[in-house]
Amino acid sequence: MKKVTLTVISAVLACGLAFAFAGCGGENDETHTITVGASQTPHAEILEEIKDDLKAQGYELVIRVFDDYILPNTALEEGSLDANYFQHTPYLNTFNKEHSTHLVSAGKIHYEPFGVYGKKVTKEDYASVKTGRTILIPNDGSNMTRALFVLQDEGYITLREGATAEETLTEHDIVEANGNSVRPVQAENVSQLLKESEDGTIAVINGNYALQAGLNSADALAFENASGDAAQLYANIIAVREGSEQSEKTKALLAALKTQKVHDFITTNYHGAVLPVFSV
Repeated sequence: MKKVTLTVISAVLACGLAFAFAGCGGENDETHTITVGASQTPHAEILEEIKDDLKAQGYELVIRVFDDYILPNTALEEGSLDANYFQHTPYLNTFNKEHSTHLVSAGKIHYEPFGVYGKKVTKEDYASVKTGRTILIPNDGSNMTRALFVLQDEGYITLREGATAEETLTEHDIVEANGNSVRPVQAENVSQLLKESEDGTIAVINGNYALQAGLNSADALAFENASGDAAQLYANIIAVREGSEQSEKTKALLAALKTQKVHDFITTNYHGAVLPVFSV
């Protein structure tokens, strides 16, 4: 009996010593890891810039890249991510409602104006011929709403009276299409489908997907108006699980992102296709 007792005590002591270095069935180095899901461009690229800054604070930043708008939220809800960085608040609110998730914004980082691009369409042609076109737009909730308002601002369609950007609109809210055919498709596929479309087709493309597709912002036929409330309403956010807004990991992540270094990286590298929305 004494031998068994001594064995147990030894194991406990060994565990206590090991705990100081690597943990013993409890906290381990993963406690000091921040795992963030992100779209490749620009989100993961921006996160890469803060790895050393977080390391100086004792955190290893692990970036998991996703190429869609569903999995980063389900992974965050399930707990395999500490945060994600790819979406704006209207999309997050719609996702929570449709999927019964409990995700919230912890902070706003940047804004990506939607761009209008064309298949062999000049800026002059775009401005003068606003009928009879096939128009590709993202088909998900707030992004479709946003794209429809871009098309209305550009004179291609008219939405029903009283429609607002805070609603979730669809192509059925178009009351006058001016002979255009508006086709909602998966946001991540818009750029590729534009390449495969007939000449004269135009598309409203999310900023990150335009960058991923190698589209040059200088070639955009038009950009979403960034002078109003859109920059704040559609700012891309760090999303976390509800209740984690003030966690040490979340505070460290936001502090590393909201710096002059990141501000300068965004403005220098994306030439107006991505705009910082935080103050430094």
